[in-house]
Amino acid sequence: MNRVKAILLGLFIVGMLLAVATLPVRELLSVAIAWIESHRTLAWVVYIAAYTAAAILVIPGTILTLAAGFIFGIPIGVMLVSVGSLLGASGAFLVGRFLARDWVAQWISKFPSFKALDKAAHHEGFIIVLLTRLSPLFPFNLLNYAFGLTAVRFRDYVLASWLGMAPAIVLYVYIGSVAQSLAELAGGGTEGGAAGRSLLVVGLIATLVLTVFITRIATRTLAQHLEHEIAESPET
Repeated sequence: MNRVKAILLGLFIVGMLLAVATLPVRELLSVAIAWIESHRTLAWVVYIAAYTAAAILVIPGTILTLAAGFIFGIPIGVMLVSVGSLLGASGAFLVGRFLARDWVAQWISKFPSFKALDKAAHHEGFIIVLLTRLSPLFPFNLLNYAFGLTAVRFRDYVLASWLGMAPAIVLYVYIGSVAQSLAELAGGGTEGGAAGRSLLVVGLIATLVLTVFITRIATRTLAQHLEHEIAESPET
């Protein structure tokens, strides 16, 4: 997990704790959840559309992912983020491949490491897409467009993106759900007391450790692939 994402997570959690202490959180949660329950389909559609648009417009989706856990909970939140992020990633890929190739090529030319990524994707498209999704080595939104310029097949890109984005999605949605649960605990809306808080913390730590472990392995493997491509490049 890179430093920027870690800071964002910290700010989100601190913000939620401050909100718990200063706002009528329980009442606000009740109103929000009641509206979502009454307009479930509309709420889901609006969220997916917003996430898709954010990905295509190169807007970081971290806050949206955290919000999904806070508003919808883990199962629904993971589903909505998965659909929204995959639609956005697929849309950006198609734009990069068919509608704005020159603009995207000029944009990513500022990042020399993408040359090695392009060559690696030509040989092992599915694996490279999967590793880049699991690793924070390359920015998510930029990758969506960059892969459109490579030889990777669209179906491989979609499947590898869906699998590779899953660990981070689960982590961020879980953190958002923890913030909601903490708010409910503070407002007296959830039973469990200290035991409930302990389970939330243990679950969060376990999810975080597993995600970091997967990320480190993927980053190391991806770096090896890129170093191999750079070493075999005739320019070196």
